[in-house]
Amino acid sequence: MITLYDYELSGNCYKLRLFMNILGLTYKKIGVEFFPGKEHKSDAFLAINPLGQLPALDDDGFVMRDAQAILTYLAARYDSEGRWYPTDDPHALAEVNMWLAFADGITGTASAARLHDLMRYDLNGDQARAGAHALFHILDEQLWFSEREESGWICRGDHPTIADIACFPYVMLSDEGGISLMDYPAIRRWTDRVKRLPGFIVMSGIFETAADQAA
Repeated sequence: MITLYDYELSGNCYKLRLFMNILGLTYKKIGVEFFPGKEHKSDAFLAINPLGQLPALDDDGFVMRDAQAILTYLAARYDSEGRWYPTDDPHALAEVNMWLAFADGITGTASAARLHDLMRYDLNGDQARAGAHALFHILDEQLWFSEREESGWICRGDHPTIADIACFPYVMLSDEGGISLMDYPAIRRWTDRVKRLPGFIVMSGIFETAADQAA
């Protein structure tokens, strides 16, 4: 049985719920109150993830941390066609890994701005927003060329990869950190494609509102 240690409003937790739903996996959720309870820093949770970060995932006793690492594991183990994480193609695999690292950059900027604005974390909101906009310009350009040369996903090929899943949540939540998607038309079209994927689930109704604001 897969167990996800989860916080409902976390984009990193959501991307795992989204991907497991797309794959049709059955799993159990254990809620960890990130805010305001800070249960992720409790002794009980630190025994699961000594870094005190969400999400964490337990697959029949194999415990993992880091959302991007967990995505690669789920894809490698449960996607029998190997389309979400193409381990048999070194070039395609390197490209996906490159954009997984890019997703970490989105988390460090757009998510930081959201934590500052929404949860009053002691972070530099203006610096985080500037960093997010720099990354969004790069992503928007990548998607614009992909629409013309490939199929409109972040990485080459006719099928989305876990890079799309990794980047999606904090892009869609960026308005909660004061970051508008109005200047990124290719990103907005891409988010619509993601939301049309079979098995897509929303995150507490937030994404519909964000899409309406960006339209």
